[in-house]
Amino acid sequence: MDNFLNLGISKEILFNLKSLNLIKPTPVQQRAIVPGFEGKDILAIANTGTGKTAAFGIPIIQRLNEDKSLSALILSPTRELSIQIGKHLRELMGKNISIKSAVLIGGDSMKKQIELIKKKPRIIIGTPGRIYDHINRKTLNLKSINILVLDETDRMLDL
Repeated sequence: MDNFLNLGISKEILFNLKSLNLIKPTPVQQRAIVPGFEGKDILAIANTGTGKTAAFGIPIIQRLNEDKSLSALILSPTRELSIQIGKHLRELMGKNISIKSAVLIGGDSMKKQIELIKKKPRIIIGTPGRIYDHINRKTLNLKSINILVLDETDRMLDL
């Protein structure tokens, strides 16, 4: 596949991909994006730097942009990875897609995170420990989550 055009990606996201100088999908993106649009379960194994975040992020952003009733939870094993995922998703959304997101990680102010949650983000990114904290405190309700991503699941199972 020579470019992202043949994957059914929206014009808004294509524009943002071009502005990020992302022209050609990586192998993991070629295999994961279309099934992601279809809401299928995906198990992807790929090396660091192969575009896994975009492989799950593009379908999430497009689906949430098209269907306002959807929301997503992305769990990652580390604070750093959660921050990186949040940054990359904001880049993929650019200025032309407005979907609220929140990164919930240990070491950050619980009070600030509760304020973010009150703004009803449709994408929540976080570490299992901090997400569990919020659930126990009843500051986070996952009933409305329709999409779940477990990033680097092998590392989370080691925790």
